[in-house]
Amino acid sequence: MTGTRRGFTLIELLVVIAIIAVLIGILLPAVQKVRAAATRTQCQNNLKQIALATHNYESALATLPPAVTVANNGEMYPYLGWLGWLLPYAEQGPLWQISVDAYAEQPNNPFSLPHLGIMTPVKVYSCPADARQSAAQLTYENRRVAVSGYLGVLGTDYRSVNGVLFKGSKVRFTDVTDGTSNTLLAGERPPSPDFWLGWWYASGTADGSGDTALGVRELNSGTVAYTSSCPPGPYAFVEGKLDQVCDALHFWSLHAGGAHFAFCDGSVRFLSYSADSIVPALATRAGGEVVTLPD
Repeated sequence: MTGTRRGFTLIELLVVIAIIAVLIGILLPAVQKVRAAATRTQCQNNLKQIALATHNYESALATLPPAVTVANNGEMYPYLGWLGWLLPYAEQGPLWQISVDAYAEQPNNPFSLPHLGIMTPVKVYSCPADARQSAAQLTYENRRVAVSGYLGVLGTDYRSVNGVLFKGSKVRFTDVTDGTSNTLLAGERPPSPDFWLGWWYASGTADGSGDTALGVRELNSGTVAYTSSCPPGPYAFVEGKLDQVCDALHFWSLHAGGAHFAFCDGSVRFLSYSADSIVPALATRAGGEVVTLPD
Protein backbone atom coordinates (compact mmCIF):
# COMPACT_ATOMS: atom_id res chain seq x y z
CA MET A 1 0.00 0.00 0.00
CA THR A 2 1.45 3.33 -1.05
CA GLY A 3 1.49 5.95 1.69
CA THR A 4 0.33 9.50 1.08
CA ARG A 5 2.56 12.52 1.84
CA ARG A 6 0.84 15.29 3.71
CA GLY A 7 1.91 18.87 2.90
CA PHE A 8 1.61 22.07 4.93
CA THR A 9 -1.77 23.64 5.18
CA LEU A 10 -2.08 27.33 4.48
CA ILE A 11 -2.56 28.06 8.15
CA GLU A 12 0.58 26.12 9.11
CA LEU A 13 2.57 27.94 6.46
CA LEU A 14 1.39 31.30 7.74
CA VAL A 15 2.35 30.29 11.29
CA VAL A 16 5.87 29.34 10.15
CA ILE A 17 6.24 32.62 8.28
CA ALA A 18 5.04 34.52 11.33
CA ILE A 19 7.56 32.73 13.56
CA ILE A 20 10.40 33.48 11.13
CA ALA A 21 9.32 37.14 11.01
CA VAL A 22 9.34 37.35 14.81
CA LEU A 23 12.81 35.76 14.98
CA ILE A 24 14.14 38.21 12.40
CA GLY A 25 12.57 41.05 14.34
CA ILE A 26 14.34 39.87 17.48
CA LEU A 27 17.71 39.19 15.85
CA LEU A 28 17.98 42.28 13.63
CA PRO A 29 18.29 44.84 16.45
CA ALA A 30 20.86 42.61 18.13
CA VAL A 31 22.91 42.39 14.93
CA GLN A 32 22.68 46.14 14.46
CA LYS A 33 23.76 46.71 18.05
CA VAL A 34 26.79 44.43 17.62
CA ARG A 35 27.71 46.18 14.38
CA ALA A 36 27.38 49.61 15.99
CA ALA A 37 29.57 48.50 18.90
CA ALA A 38 32.22 47.21 16.48
CA THR A 39 32.33 50.44 14.48
CA ARG A 40 32.44 52.46 17.69
CA THR A 41 35.40 50.43 18.93
CA GLN A 42 37.24 50.79 15.63
CA CYS A 43 36.58 54.52 15.59
CA GLN A 44 37.95 54.78 19.12
CA ASN A 45 41.04 52.78 18.12
CA ASN A 46 41.66 55.07 15.13
CA LEU A 47 41.58 58.12 17.35
CA LYS A 48 43.92 56.36 19.78
CA GLN A 49 46.41 55.74 16.95
CA ILE A 50 46.17 59.40 15.95
CA ALA A 51 46.84 60.46 19.54
CA LEU A 52 49.88 58.17 19.72
CA ALA A 53 51.16 59.54 16.40
CA THR A 54 50.78 63.05 17.82
CA HIS A 55 52.87 62.07 20.85
CA ASN A 56 55.57 60.61 18.61
CA TYR A 57 55.56 63.81 16.55
CA GLU A 58 55.92 65.96 19.66
CA SER A 59 58.71 63.75 20.97
CA ALA A 60 60.61 64.08 17.69
CA LEU A 61 60.05 67.78 17.01
CA ALA A 62 59.40 69.18 20.50
CA THR A 63 56.08 70.70 19.42
CA LEU A 64 52.65 69.63 18.29
CA PRO A 65 51.81 70.13 14.61
CA PRO A 66 49.77 73.16 13.59
CA ALA A 67 46.13 72.52 12.74
CA VAL A 68 46.99 74.12 9.41
CA THR A 69 50.30 75.55 8.25
CA VAL A 70 50.46 79.27 7.56
CA ALA A 71 51.30 80.11 3.96
CA ASN A 72 54.27 82.36 4.73
CA ASN A 73 57.07 83.08 2.29
CA GLY A 74 59.56 80.27 2.47
CA GLU A 75 57.16 77.79 4.11
CA MET A 76 57.80 74.38 2.59
CA TYR A 77 54.33 72.94 3.26
CA PRO A 78 51.73 75.75 3.21
CA TYR A 79 48.10 74.83 4.04
CA LEU A 80 49.13 71.34 5.18
CA GLY A 81 46.81 70.02 7.88
CA TRP A 82 47.90 68.45 11.16
CA LEU A 83 46.89 64.97 9.99
CA GLY A 84 49.14 65.53 6.99
CA TRP A 85 52.05 66.33 9.29
CA LEU A 86 51.36 63.10 11.22
CA LEU A 87 51.67 60.81 8.19
CA PRO A 88 55.20 59.52 8.93
CA TYR A 89 54.18 58.89 12.57
CA ALA A 90 50.94 57.09 11.63
CA GLU A 91 52.60 54.37 9.51
CA GLN A 92 51.97 56.35 6.34
CA GLY A 93 55.59 56.92 5.32
CA PRO A 94 55.08 56.30 1.57
CA LEU A 95 52.21 58.80 1.38
CA TRP A 96 54.30 61.33 3.30
CA GLN A 97 57.14 60.96 0.79
CA ILE A 98 54.67 61.40 -2.07
CA SER A 99 53.46 64.57 -0.37
CA VAL A 100 56.99 65.89 0.14
CA ASP A 101 57.73 65.33 -3.55
CA ALA A 102 54.45 66.99 -4.54
CA TYR A 103 55.26 70.08 -2.46
CA ALA A 104 58.70 70.25 -4.07
CA GLU A 105 57.03 70.35 -7.48
CA GLN A 106 54.01 72.47 -6.55
CA PRO A 107 54.59 74.32 -3.25
CA ASN A 108 51.72 76.80 -3.46
CA ASN A 109 48.65 74.73 -4.32
CA PRO A 110 48.24 71.45 -2.42
CA PHE A 111 44.64 71.13 -3.62
CA SER A 112 45.43 69.77 -7.08
CA LEU A 113 47.91 67.52 -8.87
CA PRO A 114 50.61 66.45 -8.30
CA HIS A 115 49.26 66.38 -4.73
CA LEU A 116 47.69 62.95 -4.39
CA GLY A 117 47.14 63.31 -0.64
CA ILE A 118 44.20 65.66 -1.15
CA MET A 119 42.29 62.80 -2.78
CA THR A 120 43.70 59.79 -0.90
CA PRO A 121 41.60 58.32 1.93
CA VAL A 122 43.58 57.10 4.93
CA LYS A 123 41.91 54.31 6.89
CA VAL A 124 43.12 55.44 10.31
CA TYR A 125 41.74 58.94 9.61
CA SER A 126 38.29 57.55 8.73
CA CYS A 127 35.56 56.58 11.19
CA PRO A 128 33.88 53.38 9.93
CA ALA A 129 30.51 54.60 11.19
CA ASP A 130 30.53 57.01 8.22
CA ALA A 131 31.03 55.16 4.94
CA ARG A 132 31.60 58.46 3.12
CA GLN A 133 35.02 58.78 4.73
CA SER A 134 36.37 55.59 3.14
CA ALA A 135 36.45 57.06 -0.38
CA ALA A 136 37.34 60.33 -2.06
CA GLN A 137 34.28 62.54 -2.55
CA LEU A 138 33.35 65.02 -5.26
CA THR A 139 32.75 68.54 -3.99
CA TYR A 140 32.53 72.05 -5.41
CA GLU A 141 34.77 73.27 -8.24
CA ASN A 142 34.85 69.66 -9.46
CA ARG A 143 37.36 68.75 -6.76
CA ARG A 144 37.73 65.19 -5.53
CA VAL A 145 38.81 65.19 -1.92
CA ALA A 146 39.59 62.74 0.88
CA VAL A 147 37.84 63.57 4.13
CA SER A 148 38.20 62.73 7.81
CA GLY A 149 35.89 62.50 10.80
CA TYR A 150 38.60 63.62 13.26
CA LEU A 151 39.37 67.29 13.90
CA GLY A 152 41.86 68.96 16.19
CA VAL A 153 40.53 70.97 19.12
CA LEU A 154 41.67 74.56 18.59
CA GLY A 155 40.12 75.73 21.86
CA THR A 156 36.94 77.65 22.56
CA ASP A 157 36.57 79.17 19.09
CA TYR A 158 38.70 80.24 16.13
CA ARG A 159 39.32 83.70 17.64
CA SER A 160 40.45 82.44 21.03
CA VAL A 161 42.90 79.73 19.84
CA ASN A 162 43.38 78.71 23.47
CA GLY A 163 43.55 75.00 22.70
CA VAL A 164 46.42 72.91 21.35
CA LEU A 165 45.83 72.71 17.58
CA PHE A 166 45.13 75.88 15.61
CA LYS A 167 46.44 77.74 12.58
CA GLY A 168 50.20 78.15 12.80
CA SER A 169 50.31 76.72 16.33
CA LYS A 170 53.46 75.31 17.89
CA VAL A 171 52.13 74.18 21.24
CA ARG A 172 54.20 71.84 23.40
CA PHE A 173 52.81 69.43 25.96
CA THR A 174 54.63 71.43 28.61
CA ASP A 175 52.42 74.37 27.63
CA VAL A 176 49.35 72.40 28.69
CA THR A 177 49.30 73.59 32.28
CA ASP A 178 45.72 72.44 32.82
CA GLY A 179 47.08 68.90 32.64
CA THR A 180 47.29 66.63 29.63
CA SER A 181 44.67 64.29 31.11
CA ASN A 182 42.21 67.19 31.33
CA THR A 183 42.81 68.81 27.94
CA LEU A 184 41.26 67.81 24.63
CA LEU A 185 43.48 67.09 21.64
CA ALA A 186 41.00 66.02 18.96
CA GLY A 187 37.42 64.91 18.54
CA GLU A 188 34.84 63.57 16.13
CA ARG A 189 32.83 65.50 13.59
CA PRO A 190 31.66 64.00 10.29
CA PRO A 191 32.46 65.98 7.11
CA SER A 192 29.88 68.47 5.88
CA PRO A 193 27.21 67.13 3.50
CA ASP A 194 28.78 69.05 0.59
CA PHE A 195 32.28 67.72 1.51
CA TRP A 196 33.67 71.26 1.52
CA LEU A 197 34.61 70.95 5.19
CA GLY A 198 36.57 68.02 6.58
CA TRP A 199 39.61 67.64 4.30
CA TRP A 200 42.45 65.95 6.17
CA TYR A 201 45.36 66.75 3.86
CA ALA A 202 45.15 70.52 3.61
CA SER A 203 42.77 73.29 4.57
CA GLY A 204 41.36 75.88 2.22
CA THR A 205 39.62 77.89 4.96
CA ALA A 206 41.26 81.03 6.28
CA ASP A 207 41.93 79.63 9.75
CA GLY A 208 41.32 75.90 9.35
CA SER A 209 38.18 76.14 11.47
CA GLY A 210 35.65 73.50 10.50
CA ASP A 211 38.11 71.86 8.14
CA THR A 212 41.07 70.48 10.07
CA ALA A 213 40.23 71.83 13.54
CA LEU A 214 37.25 73.14 15.45
CA GLY A 215 36.38 75.03 18.60
CA VAL A 216 33.98 73.55 21.14
CA ARG A 217 32.01 76.80 21.13
CA GLU A 218 32.79 77.58 17.53
CA LEU A 219 31.61 80.72 15.80
CA ASN A 220 30.64 81.00 12.17
CA SER A 221 33.62 82.89 10.80
CA GLY A 222 31.81 83.75 7.57
CA THR A 223 34.87 82.75 5.55
CA VAL A 224 33.15 79.69 4.09
CA ALA A 225 30.40 80.72 1.69
CA TYR A 226 28.61 77.42 2.10
CA THR A 227 27.90 78.11 5.80
CA SER A 228 26.85 81.72 5.25
CA SER A 229 23.21 80.83 5.97
CA CYS A 230 24.11 79.27 9.34
CA PRO A 231 23.62 81.11 12.65
CA PRO A 232 26.64 83.04 13.97
CA GLY A 233 27.02 80.74 16.99
CA PRO A 234 28.45 79.85 19.41
CA TYR A 235 27.75 76.19 18.68
CA ALA A 236 27.48 73.55 21.42
CA PHE A 237 28.41 69.88 21.60
CA VAL A 238 25.10 68.39 20.50
CA GLU A 239 23.76 65.74 18.16
CA GLY A 240 23.93 66.53 14.45
CA LYS A 241 22.70 65.25 11.11
CA LEU A 242 24.63 64.37 7.96
CA ASP A 243 22.40 66.49 5.73
CA GLN A 244 22.75 69.69 7.78
CA VAL A 245 25.62 71.98 6.70
CA CYS A 246 25.50 73.96 9.96
CA ASP A 247 26.30 70.83 11.97
CA ALA A 248 29.81 71.02 10.53
CA LEU A 249 30.35 73.88 13.00
CA HIS A 250 30.30 71.72 16.13
CA PHE A 251 31.64 68.39 17.37
CA TRP A 252 29.32 65.38 17.12
CA SER A 253 29.37 61.84 15.78
CA LEU A 254 27.27 59.11 14.24
CA HIS A 255 27.56 57.07 17.45
CA ALA A 256 24.50 57.15 19.67
CA GLY A 257 24.64 59.60 22.55
CA GLY A 258 27.95 61.37 22.08
CA ALA A 259 31.39 61.30 20.46
CA HIS A 260 34.95 60.17 21.06
CA PHE A 261 37.62 62.65 22.09
CA ALA A 262 41.36 62.16 22.38
CA PHE A 263 43.06 63.87 25.30
CA CYS A 264 46.57 65.24 25.36
CA ASP A 265 47.78 62.37 27.52
CA GLY A 266 46.97 59.97 24.66
CA SER A 267 43.79 58.56 26.19
CA VAL A 268 40.48 58.41 24.31
CA ARG A 269 37.14 58.82 26.02
CA PHE A 270 33.56 58.75 24.84
CA LEU A 271 31.82 61.90 26.04
CA SER A 272 28.04 62.02 26.07
CA TYR A 273 26.24 65.13 24.91
CA SER A 274 25.25 65.70 28.52
CA ALA A 275 28.91 66.63 29.15
CA ASP A 276 28.54 69.74 26.97
CA SER A 277 28.77 72.08 29.98
CA ILE A 278 32.32 70.95 30.85
CA VAL A 279 33.66 70.66 27.30
CA PRO A 280 34.77 74.35 27.11
CA ALA A 281 36.97 73.87 30.19
CA LEU A 282 38.46 70.73 28.67
CA ALA A 283 39.26 72.55 25.43
CA THR A 284 41.66 75.12 26.92
CA ARG A 285 45.30 74.29 27.50
CA ALA A 286 45.97 76.83 30.27
CA GLY A 287 42.60 78.14 31.47
CA GLY A 288 43.07 77.08 35.07
CA GLU A 289 39.64 75.47 35.25
CA VAL A 290 38.90 72.62 37.63
CA VAL A 291 37.04 69.87 35.78
CA THR A 292 35.68 66.55 36.98
CA LEU A 293 35.34 64.14 34.11
CA PRO A 294 32.21 61.98 34.04
CA ASP A 295 32.64 58.25 34.70
